[in-house]
Amino acid sequence: MDPALDRRGRAPHRAALCRRRSTGAGGRGGKDAAAQTRAEVAMAKPSTAQRADALIAKMKAARGYIYPEWEFAARQDPEFVETYNRIYELGLGEGKHVSAKVREFVAIALLAFRGGERAGLVAHMERAIRFGATREEIFEVLETCLIPGGAPTFHRGLSALMEVKGDGAK
Repeated sequence: MDPALDRRGRAPHRAALCRRRSTGAGGRGGKDAAAQTRAEVAMAKPSTAQRADALIAKMKAARGYIYPEWEFAARQDPEFVETYNRIYELGLGEGKHVSAKVREFVAIALLAFRGGERAGLVAHMERAIRFGATREEIFEVLETCLIPGGAPTFHRGLSALMEVKGDGAK
């Protein structure tokens, strides 16, 4: 059960409103009841900072890393980053037919081809290893990139792989 939800699967602020309505104070109790309901909702709802901290911790635990830019974004707008994180988990998590390890292989190939920031390529290699990949498998992924992606793709991948230890740690 998600600790952020009550036993019926509702967010705490939603549960407070439902309790208030079920006791008959949801509009018939006058201004005092409405003010009390707003106060209950405010107390039950986590602050933006608390929400951001929890999200950052969740992302670090799941990925093994978090870019400083995403940490900054989470502190600015946790709801946006929560939505992004759900898409990330759908795209790079365990799939119905394709394992998370294989999905990481695809990410590695695309990042090596695209170029740009090597840290992202290294991070995905480390993540693939945590999902059970070997350095040899990652090397074969890079070999596969040589023909369609060219020698620069292969070279970028090798350069990143040289930074990765066998256990997925830097």
